[in-house]
Amino acid sequence: MAEEKAIAAANKKVKLVEIQDVQIYNGNETYYVLKGINQQKQKVIVWVSAKNGDVTVRKAKDGITQQQAVTKLLQEENPQKIISVKLAMIKKQQCWEIYYLSHNNLINYYYVDFETGEWLRKVENM
Repeated sequence: MAEEKAIAAANKKVKLVEIQDVQIYNGNETYYVLKGINQQKQKVIVWVSAKNGDVTVRKAKDGITQQQAVTKLLQEENPQKIISVKLAMIKKQQCWEIYYLSHNNLINYYYVDFETGEWLRKVENM
């Protein structure tokens, strides 16, 4: 599914008057993640499955921010360098994926639940 098709699928479920960002998340399944503004002028985040076009919409205010996800990581881990922080989807669960290097330069992934801010999963020392 190309980015344009993901945007079209998102607009069928929620009318976006503005799209601020589009990212691709490649996990077990690929998702397009759109950040935008709906007709009610609310900030929304839309996950679109590249596999089947399923659309999940959440208001940004109903979840934690990128900074709150990073704060959760820093409370539990001591990363040498954070490489990226992006919205993701694991088993139909919206989350933040934080990709970072540990002090021994090993790759780590830390997943934080979008809604609750709780830790979901870690993939360490790759």
